[in-house]
Amino acid sequence: MTDPPSAGLRVTPALVVPDAELQWRFSRSSGPGGQSVNTTDSRVELSWDVATSTVLTPDQRARALERLASRLVGGVLTVVASEHRSQLRNRDAARARLAALVADALAPPGPARRATRPTRGSQRRRLEAKQQRASVKRDRRRPGRGDVG
Repeated sequence: MTDPPSAGLRVTPALVVPDAELQWRFSRSSGPGGQSVNTTDSRVELSWDVATSTVLTPDQRARALERLASRLVGGVLTVVASEHRSQLRNRDAARARLAALVADALAPPGPARRATRPTRGSQRRRLEAKQQRASVKRDRRRPGRGDVG
Protein backbone atom coordinates (compact mmCIF):
# COMPACT_ATOMS: atom_id res chain seq x y z
CA MET A 1 0.00 0.00 0.00
CA THR A 2 1.77 3.11 -1.15
CA ASP A 3 -0.18 6.09 0.17
CA PRO A 4 1.48 9.45 -0.34
CA PRO A 5 3.10 10.81 2.82
CA SER A 6 0.77 12.61 5.26
CA ALA A 7 -2.31 11.37 3.42
CA GLY A 8 -3.30 9.17 6.31
CA LEU A 9 -4.15 5.51 6.28
CA ARG A 10 -6.97 4.69 3.84
CA VAL A 11 -9.06 1.92 5.38
CA THR A 12 -12.13 2.15 3.14
CA PRO A 13 -13.01 4.63 0.40
CA ALA A 14 -14.92 6.65 3.00
CA LEU A 15 -12.58 6.22 6.00
CA VAL A 16 -9.06 7.60 6.28
CA VAL A 17 -7.18 7.49 9.59
CA PRO A 18 -5.05 10.65 9.85
CA ASP A 19 -1.34 10.21 10.40
CA ALA A 20 -1.63 12.21 13.64
CA GLU A 21 -3.56 9.31 15.21
CA LEU A 22 -0.96 6.68 14.24
CA GLN A 23 1.94 5.87 16.55
CA TRP A 24 5.12 4.34 15.11
CA ARG A 25 7.81 2.45 17.02
CA PHE A 26 10.96 0.98 15.53
CA SER A 27 13.30 -1.64 16.95
CA ARG A 28 15.87 -4.14 15.82
CA SER A 29 14.42 -7.08 14.00
CA SER A 30 15.47 -10.67 14.53
CA GLY A 31 16.34 -12.92 11.65
CA PRO A 32 18.52 -12.48 8.57
CA GLY A 33 19.94 -9.15 7.59
CA GLY A 34 23.64 -9.53 7.01
CA GLN A 35 26.01 -7.00 8.50
CA SER A 36 23.28 -4.44 9.12
CA VAL A 37 21.08 -6.68 11.26
CA ASN A 38 22.47 -5.32 14.54
CA THR A 39 22.51 -1.67 13.50
CA THR A 40 19.20 -0.91 11.75
CA ASP A 41 15.82 -0.57 13.38
CA SER A 42 13.82 -2.38 10.70
CA ARG A 43 11.09 -3.90 12.91
CA VAL A 44 7.98 -1.72 12.85
CA GLU A 45 5.12 -1.42 15.34
CA LEU A 46 2.12 0.62 14.23
CA SER A 47 -0.49 1.53 16.85
CA TRP A 48 -3.86 3.23 16.57
CA ASP A 49 -6.10 4.18 19.49
CA VAL A 50 -9.50 2.90 18.39
CA ALA A 51 -11.26 4.00 21.56
CA THR A 52 -10.43 7.70 21.19
CA SER A 53 -10.23 8.04 17.40
CA THR A 54 -12.03 11.05 15.96
CA VAL A 55 -12.67 9.54 12.52
CA LEU A 56 -15.04 6.78 13.67
CA THR A 57 -18.75 7.23 14.20
CA PRO A 58 -20.11 5.89 17.51
CA ASP A 59 -21.55 2.85 15.71
CA GLN A 60 -18.26 2.13 13.95
CA ARG A 61 -16.33 2.55 17.20
CA ALA A 62 -18.63 0.13 19.05
CA ARG A 63 -18.38 -2.45 16.26
CA ALA A 64 -14.58 -2.13 16.05
CA LEU A 65 -14.11 -2.37 19.81
CA GLU A 66 -16.31 -5.46 19.94
CA ARG A 67 -14.72 -7.28 17.00
CA LEU A 68 -11.12 -6.37 17.83
CA ALA A 69 -11.48 -6.93 21.59
CA SER A 70 -8.98 -9.81 21.65
CA ARG A 71 -6.32 -7.67 19.90
CA LEU A 72 -6.81 -4.42 21.81
CA VAL A 73 -4.73 -3.36 24.81
CA GLY A 74 -6.36 -0.41 26.53
CA GLY A 75 -8.32 0.42 23.38
CA VAL A 76 -5.16 0.52 21.24
CA LEU A 77 -4.70 -1.75 18.22
CA THR A 78 -1.07 -2.62 17.43
CA VAL A 79 0.36 -4.47 14.45
CA VAL A 80 3.96 -5.57 14.01
CA ALA A 81 5.88 -6.10 10.78
CA SER A 82 9.41 -7.49 10.69
CA GLU A 83 9.40 -9.83 7.71
CA HIS A 84 11.38 -7.53 5.41
CA ARG A 85 14.93 -6.34 5.81
CA SER A 86 14.15 -2.70 5.11
CA GLN A 87 12.20 -0.45 7.44
CA LEU A 88 10.33 1.11 4.52
CA ARG A 89 8.92 -2.22 3.34
CA ASN A 90 7.99 -3.13 6.92
CA ARG A 91 6.21 0.23 7.25
CA ASP A 92 4.16 -0.54 4.15
CA ALA A 93 3.39 -4.04 5.45
CA ALA A 94 2.26 -2.66 8.82
CA ARG A 95 0.03 -0.04 7.17
CA ALA A 96 -1.57 -2.68 4.94
CA ARG A 97 -2.08 -5.05 7.87
CA LEU A 98 -3.68 -2.37 10.06
CA ALA A 99 -5.95 -1.20 7.23
CA ALA A 100 -7.10 -4.78 6.54
CA LEU A 101 -7.81 -5.46 10.23
CA VAL A 102 -9.85 -2.27 10.65
CA ALA A 103 -11.72 -2.78 7.36
CA ASP A 104 -12.71 -6.32 8.42
CA ALA A 105 -13.79 -5.08 11.85
CA LEU A 106 -15.95 -2.30 10.39
CA ALA A 107 -17.61 -4.44 7.71
CA PRO A 108 -21.35 -4.83 8.34
CA PRO A 109 -22.44 -8.20 9.67
CA GLY A 110 -23.71 -10.75 7.19
CA PRO A 111 -27.35 -11.76 6.94
CA ALA A 112 -28.78 -13.74 9.84
CA ARG A 113 -29.12 -17.48 9.34
CA ARG A 114 -32.62 -18.65 8.53
CA ALA A 115 -33.54 -21.85 10.33
CA THR A 116 -34.65 -24.63 7.98
CA ARG A 117 -36.11 -28.06 8.53
CA PRO A 118 -34.50 -31.23 7.22
CA THR A 119 -36.22 -32.65 4.16
CA ARG A 120 -38.27 -35.83 4.36
CA GLY A 121 -35.72 -37.63 2.18
CA SER A 122 -32.78 -36.64 4.38
CA GLN A 123 -34.65 -37.80 7.50
CA ARG A 124 -35.44 -41.14 5.82
CA ARG A 125 -31.80 -41.61 4.73
CA ARG A 126 -30.56 -40.81 8.24
CA LEU A 127 -32.89 -43.37 9.83
CA GLU A 128 -32.00 -46.02 7.25
CA ALA A 129 -28.30 -45.43 7.91
CA LYS A 130 -28.93 -45.81 11.66
CA GLN A 131 -30.78 -49.09 11.10
CA GLN A 132 -28.00 -50.37 8.86
CA ARG A 133 -25.34 -49.48 11.45
CA ALA A 134 -27.35 -51.12 14.24
CA SER A 135 -27.71 -54.25 12.10
CA VAL A 136 -23.93 -54.41 11.54
CA LYS A 137 -23.29 -54.08 15.26
CA ARG A 138 -25.99 -56.65 16.09
CA ASP A 139 -24.37 -59.14 13.70
CA ARG A 140 -21.00 -58.72 15.38
CA ARG A 141 -22.31 -59.69 18.82
CA ARG A 142 -21.56 -63.08 20.30
CA PRO A 143 -24.62 -65.30 20.20
CA GLY A 144 -26.10 -65.79 23.63
CA ARG A 145 -29.13 -67.46 25.15
CA GLY A 146 -32.26 -66.95 23.15
CA ASP A 147 -30.40 -65.76 20.04
CA VAL A 148 -30.97 -67.78 16.95
CA GLY A 149 -28.04 -67.93 14.85
